[in-house]
Amino acid sequence: MNDMSKMPAVKLPIPFIDLQAQRRRLGRRIDEGMQRVLTHGQFIMGPEVAELEKALAELCGAHYVISCANGTDALKLALRAFDIGPGDAVIVPGFSFSASAEAVVIVGATPVFCDVLPDSFNIDPRSLAASVDECLKAGLKPRGVMPVDLFGLPCDYAAIESIAADLGLIVISDAAQSFGASLGERFVGTFGAITATSFFPSKPLGCYGDGGALFTGDGDAAALLRSLRQHGEGTGRYDNVRIGVNSRLDSLQAAVLLAKLSVFTEEVEQRQRVAQRYNEGLADLVEVPRLSNTARSVWAQYTIKLDNRDQVAASLKAAGVPTAVYYPRSLHQQPAYVGFPVVDGGLPVAESLSRRVLSLPFHPYLDVETQDYIVDRLRAALAGL
Repeated sequence: MNDMSKMPAVKLPIPFIDLQAQRRRLGRRIDEGMQRVLTHGQFIMGPEVAELEKALAELCGAHYVISCANGTDALKLALRAFDIGPGDAVIVPGFSFSASAEAVVIVGATPVFCDVLPDSFNIDPRSLAASVDECLKAGLKPRGVMPVDLFGLPCDYAAIESIAADLGLIVISDAAQSFGASLGERFVGTFGAITATSFFPSKPLGCYGDGGALFTGDGDAAALLRSLRQHGEGTGRYDNVRIGVNSRLDSLQAAVLLAKLSVFTEEVEQRQRVAQRYNEGLADLVEVPRLSNTARSVWAQYTIKLDNRDQVAASLKAAGVPTAVYYPRSLHQQPAYVGFPVVDGGLPVAESLSRRVLSLPFHPYLDVETQDYIVDRLRAALAGL
């Protein structure tokens, strides 16, 4: 990287995710969209919501898109669409955010934790297959698998869908971090029976609050999801044909997302360039993310693997470089989930990753000078160990 003495001044501390850089670019467009909502006053299920669902479907190729209040609700709604509940098991990767397992528990089913792959951080198809035996040993009916596209990289859906078909499992894709990514010619939103995503502000496509969406190619499932998200309504507001929930996306959030969609494809390309610069600058220092030839990540996070993580993170913090650990404990080690079944042999890869992963500042507006500074400070931190 560059000689530090010759580098231009970098503004410190560096933001971990610079949402304000995007705000400076899109502020007027976002404000105008929100003002339209304030003017027409349809704050719940206004015209922006339907417009957003149509735009999301066109972007990823899904037949049906159903927006909802947040990503966790999206997972719960997907599970409920298949009547997954008490006595049922859903196989979940142990290395993930808690919402993946939380949604399963909330609908009354049982998460069964399997291991992940060391290179992609995503579900290990072999561990998935082995987990069915654990479900049966626990007296549970294996109903589904919830692959998680961690850090923006799609899972190996060809292998997962094949195994799931053989074992009679429903695939519900947890794409909270990966909307905009792809595998070959298929985009996230077209994998599994239902795909769920999140529009939390820090996501690659994020709103100014909570938001989520579901994607499916099944018209009957789409109709059921629309009913479930709005109190189980049938033909009208006061025709309640099933027990539903209140999980509607606000019109204001839809307006924000519509404005951000106008530059989303370009931002995904910028994310590729930022990730490539990191890979080139760090490959000789640490274990950098590796993608298959067919996978295209949306880079929700840029996560490296290294030893002495805490010392390195402390050194970077002192230099004005923030870091984050996703996740310091695997789900099966969390107090809330200790009692749930784990695949035979445990989750050694997930546990190892929890000790070694470190995420660096990342967003599509990360300039070269700032990124050079981050890489150089990481190099100095490692040299000082």
